[in-house]
Amino acid sequence: MFTFIDENGLKCELSFNKAPAEKEIKHVLVFVLYEGKWLCTINKKRGVEFPGGKVEPGETLEEAAIREVYEETAVHITDLNWFAYYVVHDTPVFSKAVFTGRVEKIDEFTQEHETLGITWLTTEELVNHPSLSFYMKDEGMKKMLQVVKNHERQW
Repeated sequence: MFTFIDENGLKCELSFNKAPAEKEIKHVLVFVLYEGKWLCTINKKRGVEFPGGKVEPGETLEEAAIREVYEETAVHITDLNWFAYYVVHDTPVFSKAVFTGRVEKIDEFTQEHETLGITWLTTEELVNHPSLSFYMKDEGMKKMLQVVKNHERQW
């Protein structure tokens, strides 16, 4: 378990194992690498970040991940794989599942989607982007990027 303090000063715990059954996970985050670039969304309030969001009632984590990526980016993904999970010790405490996925198809981005748009960034562009969301700047994200880059060739 990797423990860190996020940009909001909250204690977080990151694990690259499958979450134990007692962890009630209601949020998802998805890493998608395509042609050497990361799929990012431009959140209306937070800035540039990986796509993700809340699990809706009756949805599995995987269904939520696929839906959120499409709603935020107009990108259809496939080959979804569990990557990590983390717990944020906020009030209330919440957990987020992190997946990797592959691009299946890219639709034209329209105003119907939930965000201001999408951007494809290399790792260097991503870590140096001036408009990153707060959670994209913390040590947990840096650790996840390091680990996922080590497994990039398997994609």
